[in-house]
Formats: sequence, C-alpha cells, structure tokens
Amino acid sequence: MTRIRRARLMRTGWDDDLLFEELDEEIEDPGGEQVDIEVDACGVCYRDCIDREGRFPFIRVPITPGHEVVGRVVAIGPEATDWKPGDRVGTMHRDSCGACPACKEGQSSLCAGTGAVPGLLIDGGYATRMRAPQRCFFSVPEELPAAEAAVMHCTFGTAYRGLQRCGELRRGDHVLVTGANGGVGVAAIQVAARLGTAVTAVIRDGRHESFLRELGAEAVIADPGDRFHKHLPGDRADVVLDCVGPPTFNASLRSLRTGGHMVVIGNVIEEKVALNLGYLITSGIQLVGSSGATREHMKTVFELHAERPFQVHLHERLDLAEADRAQRLVRAGGLRGRIVLLPH
Repeated sequence: MTRIRRARLMRTGWDDDLLFEELDEEIEDPGGEQVDIEVDACGVCYRDCIDREGRFPFIRVPITPGHEVVGRVVAIGPEATDWKPGDRVGTMHRDSCGACPACKEGQSSLCAGTGAVPGLLIDGGYATRMRAPQRCFFSVPEELPAAEAAVMHCTFGTAYRGLQRCGELRRGDHVLVTGANGGVGVAAIQVAARLGTAVTAVIRDGRHESFLRELGAEAVIADPGDRFHKHLPGDRADVVLDCVGPPTFNASLRSLRTGGHMVVIGNVIEEKVALNLGYLITSGIQLVGSSGATREHMKTVFELHAERPFQVHLHERLDLAEADRAQRLVRAGGLRGRIVLLPH
C-alpha cells in the first residue's frame, strides 16, 4: 500500500472547496508508455482556475488538478523508452503522438493526435504521485530547486515559445507585455530582455513598477487595460505578448507597429473580444495564439538559465492541504509570481 495525499475537484465551480484526501492505495504497475512520478512540487496556474470554472467543457470530474509539476520517475510501463526510474522530470501541458505533422515539425504542443492533458483529462500534480504518458514529460536539471523547476515550463517556457517562435522576436525589437506582474509576465520580461530587446510592462497596480524594472523592463505603464496604447514611451511595439486577454486585447492591438506580431497567451475572463478586422488588415498585424513549450524549447530555457540565472519569483509556498486556498488566491489576482504546492 502507498500513502497518497491529493486534492480533488469533485465538480466545477467555486461553491465547494477542493476535497483534500489522505489515503492508502494499492497502485498497479503502469502499462504501455505510462510513467509514474513522485511529485516534489506543483505550481498553481490561472489555468487551474479556468479548469475549475468549467470553461473547458471536456474536463473530466472528479479530477486531480495541476499541470505545473516536477518530480522523479518511480516506475515506467513496458513500452516507455524515454525515461527510467530516478530521472528528474517536469510536465508539459499535454502529451504528443510524435507522428503527426505538428510533431514532425517540432511543434508537439500543437499535436492533434493525443489527449492526455494533466488537470483536465488525466489526474494532475496536486498529489504526492502522478501518472501520465511518457511524452507528457521533459528533463529537468538536478540543480534546480523543486519549487522553481515546477513552474518554469508554464512561465519561462511559455514566454520563450510565444516571443521567439510565434512572435519572431529579433534583437533590438520593442516588446510589450501585459499582465506583467503575473507568472508568465515576470518570465517574459526576463526572456525578452535576455534576447536583447526593449521591454514595456503593462500592469494594473503601479506598486509593482520598481519590481518589474529590476527584472529588465525599461518602461512600466499602470493602466486598467484599455488605454495603455495611448501612453507608450516611444515607438509602437514590434511584438506584444498579451497575458490577459479580453480586458487588454484591443489596446494591445493598437500598441503594435504596422506589420507587428501580437501573441495571445492569456484569457483570464470568459468574455469574447470584438475584433476590428479592417484595422487588422490595413495594419498588417499578425495575430497568433500560443501556449506551452516543447522539450527543445525547455532545453534552451535551461541553457539560458545556466548562463545567467533567471529570477523565478514565487509568491508563496503552501502545503498541499491548502490547495483550495491557493486557487482562490490566484483567482483574486494581484500576486507577484506563482504559488507552489508542496505535497510532502
């Protein structure tokens, strides 16, 4: 028997707390390409709140939330070849088939051939133990602290892919980041600055300004989200990384130069946006959605981190039993970095 601690979402919505359980279970050996890991830490992402609200109608409940996981492999299925017991790994947003056109082009995060999404379709990392297909994982350096390593895919990996692969970022560009005090925003400022660009950070609360300047932002705009395009410090941006969604969408568009790239990675509210197609067409703006990162992207992120360490900002570390409180804090907003759950 194995002692398991976990938090469970029994039904979507905020009326009920997450159910915290401690129980002894007989765990069957993993089959096929499945891999079991002992979880060392799991980040709490705003997507966890979106999951909880049922905004993805295909969510399977009850389910264990959490997709920002780091841990160590403890068992593998007979067809698993990527990992062995003892390997240190982190979780992707989903697995991949390795054979579809997207996978063959190195864009495994766009794979349409698989369906293992931690926290949505399979149990995630709000637990002491997790099972997922082998392609759900990437390699994590031994020297990284667990709490920091847990959140790097969903923050630095997402920011890196969004800026470089989707935004086609070039040295000397002007980058604007909305929701810049959140987990991905904090990462994006550092990644963009590291890649040799000028960064403008957009936030709601001016109290975060000095913090963001320390990370590398050359300019900070405090704005509710709909007027910051009128207060740009200089030329309009070459790339906008929108970490918020509807509240900042149109101001983000209007912050771009002709022919600029807008990369959308945030959707914090359910409201739909009104898009002026004429403005999009005449301005030649390239609009793209982006999420997650591939194993290769994470390898690059870790190389950049080894050369000159990023600041991985954690708002708070909480015991797994406080998972419900953690989600409610993230939902309320205004945090500086990520909350991380520690299961042991």
